[in-house]
Amino acid sequence: MKLHKLKAGETAGTYVVDSPVSENDILLMAQQLANNRLTKGRALTDPRQVFEHLQTLLQHHEHEVFALLLLDSKHRVIAFRELFRGTLDGASVYPREVVKTALDHNAAAVILVHNHPSGDPEPSQADRRLTTTLQAALNLVGTRTLDHIIVGNEGCVSLAELGAL
Repeated sequence: MKLHKLKAGETAGTYVVDSPVSENDILLMAQQLANNRLTKGRALTDPRQVFEHLQTLLQHHEHEVFALLLLDSKHRVIAFRELFRGTLDGASVYPREVVKTALDHNAAAVILVHNHPSGDPEPSQADRRLTTTLQAALNLVGTRTLDHIIVGNEGCVSLAELGAL
């Protein structure tokens, strides 16, 4: 698959490509745009837009992916990092590596993110336990856990919105 360069169009929010594109190309470009929206320095002001970007990035994986959205003290993006890849129904997540990544990026806060390849974003008991474990580990080093977002084809679920943080 040829990687297309997106060029800004004349009107804000429009883009031009240099040749015809396939459905796979369009999905790849959507992922590129979502990645661009989570670049360093961007303020996260609209949770629904963040959900859309995360869904674009993670919903099509056939295996679980656990990632961190690392933020500064004003909740601007420092980085988006995929940390662990798993199987169809799980991924091993190591608190030590999560804390290490937060410290390496000097993150004041994080949003935990993972996908459910089944498409159903409802959190499992294991997801809730993992959230509690990671939140406690990150608290020890002064990094706030703002949310744990679970991505599926059917949308995203925020554990913060569910009152689970």
